[in-house]
Amino acid sequence: MANSIRIKTVPVAGGIEVRALINHPMSLGQRDKASGKFTNAHYVEDVVVALNGKTIVQGDLSSGIASNPYLMFTVRGAMPGDKLRLSWKDNRGGSDFHETTLT
Repeated sequence: MANSIRIKTVPVAGGIEVRALINHPMSLGQRDKASGKFTNAHYVEDVVVALNGKTIVQGDLSSGIASNPYLMFTVRGAMPGDKLRLSWKDNRGGSDFHETTLT
C-alpha cells in the first residue's frame, strides 16, 4: 500500500512532536446486513517508529481502533537532520513505511 502514511513534525521544547496519519480501513469484520455475507477483519496490528535506525516506539493495535489511525507523540532529544521511520503491518500481510528527515 503506497503512500498510506503522512507525517508532520513540529519542534517543541526538548524534542520534536510527531503527528502521523495512517490511511487504513481498520475493519472489524462483520456480517453485511443486506447480503448476509461476512466481511473479514482488516486492521493494523503493529506500528514501529525508529529514529536513526533505532526502534524508539513499538505498538500493537487492534480492530478496536478507528479507521485511519492518528498517532501523536514527542521524541525527546531528536535533532534536525535525524531520520525518522514509521512502519506498519496489518493482519492480512499488508505493510507500508514512510521515512522523513526531521527539520
